[in-house]
Amino acid sequence: MGRLRDLFAPETVAVVGATDREGAVGRAILENLHADFRGDVVPVNPNRESVLGLESYPDVASAPPVDLSVIVVPPSIVLEAIEESAEVGVENVVVITAGFSETGGEGAARERELRDLAASYDLNLVGPNSLGIMNTQTGMNATFGPENAIEGSVSFMSQSGAFITAVLDWANEQGIGFRDVVSLGNKSVLDETDFVREWGDDPETDVVIGYLEGIDHGDEFVEVAREVSDDTPIVLVKSGRTSAGAQAASSHTGAIAGSEAAYETGLEQAGVLRAQSVQELFDWARALSGLPTPETDCVAVVTNAGGPGVLTTDAVGDSTLSMAGFTDETIDLLAETMPEEANVYNPIDVIGDADVERFETALDIALSDPNVGSAVVVSAPTAVLAYDDLSEVVIEKRNEHEKPIVTSLMGGSRSRDAEAVLREAGIPNYFDPARAVSGLDALERYRSIREATTDEPTRFDVDRERAREILETARDRADNRLGVEAMELLEAYGIPTPTGEIVDDPADARSVAESIDGDVVLKIVSPDISHKSDIGGVRVGVADDEVYDAYEDVVAKARNYQPGATIIGVQVQEMLDLEASTETIIGMNRDPQFGPLLLFGLGGIFVEILEDTSLRVAPIGESEAREMVNEIKAAPLLRGARGRDPADVDAVVESIQRLSQLVTDFPAILELDVNPLVAGSDGVQAIDLRLTVDTEEL
Repeated sequence: MGRLRDLFAPETVAVVGATDREGAVGRAILENLHADFRGDVVPVNPNRESVLGLESYPDVASAPPVDLSVIVVPPSIVLEAIEESAEVGVENVVVITAGFSETGGEGAARERELRDLAASYDLNLVGPNSLGIMNTQTGMNATFGPENAIEGSVSFMSQSGAFITAVLDWANEQGIGFRDVVSLGNKSVLDETDFVREWGDDPETDVVIGYLEGIDHGDEFVEVAREVSDDTPIVLVKSGRTSAGAQAASSHTGAIAGSEAAYETGLEQAGVLRAQSVQELFDWARALSGLPTPETDCVAVVTNAGGPGVLTTDAVGDSTLSMAGFTDETIDLLAETMPEEANVYNPIDVIGDADVERFETALDIALSDPNVGSAVVVSAPTAVLAYDDLSEVVIEKRNEHEKPIVTSLMGGSRSRDAEAVLREAGIPNYFDPARAVSGLDALERYRSIREATTDEPTRFDVDRERAREILETARDRADNRLGVEAMELLEAYGIPTPTGEIVDDPADARSVAESIDGDVVLKIVSPDISHKSDIGGVRVGVADDEVYDAYEDVVAKARNYQPGATIIGVQVQEMLDLEASTETIIGMNRDPQFGPLLLFGLGGIFVEILEDTSLRVAPIGESEAREMVNEIKAAPLLRGARGRDPADVDAVVESIQRLSQLVTDFPAILELDVNPLVAGSDGVQAIDLRLTVDTEEL
């Protein structure tokens, strides 16, 4: 068990700021605890001898030993109340009081003091600005919400206290139970990562769910959640799906990998199932908490209603599941036992006059088929079918075949008792067949998460000191940006670059060109000009005797385009055969929550138009780098589509890993693009480079 278990299972809870004043939060929390908590409740109020019939104490030091302090005093004395608890050995604190960072400068300063105080005493502190916490096994409702949760195996955290009160009111009607409930508040000390870690260690938590508006330490969250999700499903709703962070980006990668893309990528890498609605959140939680994971993605549908059967089939088609193809033996058995009018293929339509015995026979035959991993039972109410009996059959067949089954026993009052029986057995019922399929889809996606393998990042032999020297040249730049003049940075990390040199004189340009076999490419080198080809700053296929004039031409066009631009010089570079190669991009944008976000995709001038890219949070190993390559739509081009020679995909995969190591080694790199990284049959070459450096991090 984790270090937070005492937070949820205290023997004695002190309410610091308890009162009997009507409408006060301190009264509501005390009443909630006094109603159901199986431990002792201690009011702390220096102005009362008793509160709601319980003996009150002037401070925590005067009270019996306390395991958890719930702080409900004015903001100005919260720190004093925390310190009084900590001084007498209380390790767990929930701060209900608002008036901290959510209120502006003075509150933010107060919260910093609170955080420092908690760190000095090594406190497990929830809040401030929290609704409180619950644990149903002890009956502890240390919140000021109007309802206690019912007991279950789902642990629930929320960044919104109002969301918790609404959910509990609804969940109690639906019979959905919880293990622990936490209102995260301002997350000044304990955050979502701490609770995911705790619930991953808790054998009584079957599923972790949450509503989050942000993740403070995304890199740590990914690491912890990835480990936890091997055994415990995690389902989150993340609000604030804007990509405003991309607006300020200066690189291709930064423009594509905005804030929302970082969350999407980070949560997927963490093995988190991301729900798009509250309904999905709980539909998935119900399936994941009560059902085994399927062995295949193939679903059998058994129904007495043609229309709902078609809707169910459509929903399967829209999911990651597939309709099971029955064996000949299964089809023959169904044909022998079902009426002539029945459909014995998938979906199995037992037709409208089916009684429970016909449903049972069809379901038993379907689940016996080795191709079937799970089943959906869909039924409309009829006079010859009792839902209560059907629910018992579903439970029996689930236990017998040990395969997940969800139901859609459509109706209102007719299905209510049967739904309660199914729920008790861990089988969710949904009115809408599409929601039933969605629940199974969550199970299948979780199976994929558990089966996914990740490897440790490869540590390549690199010249880290040379890379640091190159990055430090950014100190001399007003905007801290570097371009092709920093190509040695890539070479220091083993990413190949073409032969070439940067010069500031046309005669030197010709001299460099003469040392390179064949025609060359000339590019203007300026930190102020991003799209060089658009303004005529690139000349391709230049012969030796044309280099002098080509040099003057690209410099003149750059000065005409942007007179104030800093011109470092012109890069003279060997020309590669782009016709026989594929232009790709590798890049990184450092996200404020998740850290270095790697990008791979189709490169060249169309990267931001096509946006055929894949993303990962660094560091990554070979398997994830290879997945990045295979995920893009243009992957067949790299494998040799339409008669093209296949590219050296292994070299591309290695370059992604080397870039991952570079940006992990140097947090000072904020953005980086290698575009294009030309992938040919004999390897890769990085032709262009652009990066932004935070020199204070060097």
